[in-house]
Amino acid sequence: MKRVGIIGGGQLAWMMADGAKKLGVELIVQTPSQHDPAVNIAQETVFALVDDAKATEILAEKCDVITFENEFVNLEALSVLENQGVCFRPRLAALAPLLDKYHQRCYLQALGLPVPHFFAVDESLIEQPTELQSKIAHLSFPQKNPIVLKSRRHGYDGQGTFIIKDGDSLQQKLTSSSSHYLIEEFVPFERELAVIAARSVDGEVVTYPVVETQQEQQVCRRVIAPAEITANLAAEIDVIARTLLNNLEVVGLFGIELFLTPDGRVLVNEIAPRTHNSGHFSLDACETSQFEQHLRAVCGLPLGAPTLKTPTAVMVNLLGYETSQSDYQSQRQQIAAIAQSYIHWYGKTESRPGRKLGHVTVLLDTLNRDQAQAIARTIESIWYPS
Repeated sequence: MKRVGIIGGGQLAWMMADGAKKLGVELIVQTPSQHDPAVNIAQETVFALVDDAKATEILAEKCDVITFENEFVNLEALSVLENQGVCFRPRLAALAPLLDKYHQRCYLQALGLPVPHFFAVDESLIEQPTELQSKIAHLSFPQKNPIVLKSRRHGYDGQGTFIIKDGDSLQQKLTSSSSHYLIEEFVPFERELAVIAARSVDGEVVTYPVVETQQEQQVCRRVIAPAEITANLAAEIDVIARTLLNNLEVVGLFGIELFLTPDGRVLVNEIAPRTHNSGHFSLDACETSQFEQHLRAVCGLPLGAPTLKTPTAVMVNLLGYETSQSDYQSQRQQIAAIAQSYIHWYGKTESRPGRKLGHVTVLLDTLNRDQAQAIARTIESIWYPS
């Protein structure tokens, strides 16, 4: 029986439980709190912060391979363990170009993959406002178009991402924080898309159906699978995913977020080197969930079929909207009454605004984006106070 160590104990690790049981895999989790979701499904838990390399050394003694629920790890410290023979999947060299968003952009550009125009902001550039404004002018700001300011490290769910509409706001943000930033053009996209892709030990790559993701305040609210796009566009996205995973020699599963522009171009937005919110629908809608697929890859097993079992699926995140200890039983029961709905409740003990508490996936018997949108609105009308 394989024993897989997971650095991180949130809902992404928790959702690996069914796949692990199916494959006969034991999960050992490194996470800081006994209240974290994956503690309840792990065979053992090492209670420590995810960037605590000494704890990861203990984790390595308990398992055959280590993987990641999140990417906020200390690569330099972990590389010492990797050099001593600890097996990380994906390997640390596959994570290294991705953890800093500026380095990620540079890596994608070097591969010839399409990305928004961008540049890095350092202290010397902040101190030269004329040069900074010159660089910004090439991104079409200040012609009434905003720009996007991103923290280079540790941003997720909209954290560390700012839409900047004028020079004063930019200067205030840059001088009020010690963070290192990336500036990129604002893409007036038609839709946001995403694809989940996995690569095996033998180099086989499997991609899931491209999905449409709908964000509010940079946080994913809804996912519709499959996205309503042409076969040519789907093929183009498949090539992007394969190019990335093969060049990185990844073993494991990645989420790739994309912009679709009004003129039909696809730009890569961000890479998540792990299972991803845009793939949660696969738990109920696909032959092989993204979580089982990731375990298959890191355990050296053949990859499973990513095929949809239903014409359409819609996934809605159940986000916190208040600070509370409630488990929202009444709303969950109403949502569960929707035909072919599947609720996944993460068991978190505290709700706070924007926190992901669970998600619901509804399967549809017809290929109908409008119906999926209507069901999403119904779920949100139940979940959120009017």
